[in-house]
Amino acid sequence: MPNDRLRDAILRNGMTPAGVADKIGVDPKTVERWITQDRTPYPRHRHAIAAIVRESESYLWPQAVTPEKASRLGQSELIQLYSRRSSVPYDLWRRLIDRAQERIDVLAYAGLFLVEQDPKLVDVLRQKALDGVQVKLLLGDPDKPAIERKSVEEGTPGVMAAKIRQVRQYYARLKGTPGVEVRSHETTLYNSIYRFDDEMLVNMHVLGFPAPHAPVMHLRRLSGGDLFSTYADSFDRVLAASTLL
Repeated sequence: MPNDRLRDAILRNGMTPAGVADKIGVDPKTVERWITQDRTPYPRHRHAIAAIVRESESYLWPQAVTPEKASRLGQSELIQLYSRRSSVPYDLWRRLIDRAQERIDVLAYAGLFLVEQDPKLVDVLRQKALDGVQVKLLLGDPDKPAIERKSVEEGTPGVMAAKIRQVRQYYARLKGTPGVEVRSHETTLYNSIYRFDDEMLVNMHVLGFPAPHAPVMHLRRLSGGDLFSTYADSFDRVLAASTLL
């Protein structure tokens, strides 16, 4: 069976098997065998290819990374744990946004704090998109039961829906900007996810606590790790079920 994930990752990055072979110092036929015969490269070659195509080893070769190793790498992906979102320095949010070169992903119900702490955020996101960064903002549907249930659990009925409608007004200014998608979802969120290329802030949700008072993990993706990819996959699943506003 061919390794379609490896083939797709190489093509998606505008490369050829021969180009990859040249970069890592192997025969082009070797790379072809890795693709067509699904042979597993040596670890040093897996590391190099994963870095070139910006994918994890566990995605490209699921059987090559043992669960124990993936777990150890996942622990190394955790840069910092904040006891509450309000403890995350504003400079960190802005630095992650400014450094993003490929993608900015937001999965939340409202995430109103982002535009409240930086009134220029919408303009920054527009410019990032014009510079080639893909911006995807997934916001809750204020008319769905999950939204009101969240508000009731936090002791503030009606507030979450109001926040969503308010933040939609901010992001409406991005309508028509190439590379920007503002979408609606009705998922029950277990975490809010903020991704900036290979770094991510995950705001865990705790029953009865508003998001600013719940913990946040700062993650950085490592090849072969599975913690970052777990949340990246979660974002992609919600994205697939969301609708464009």
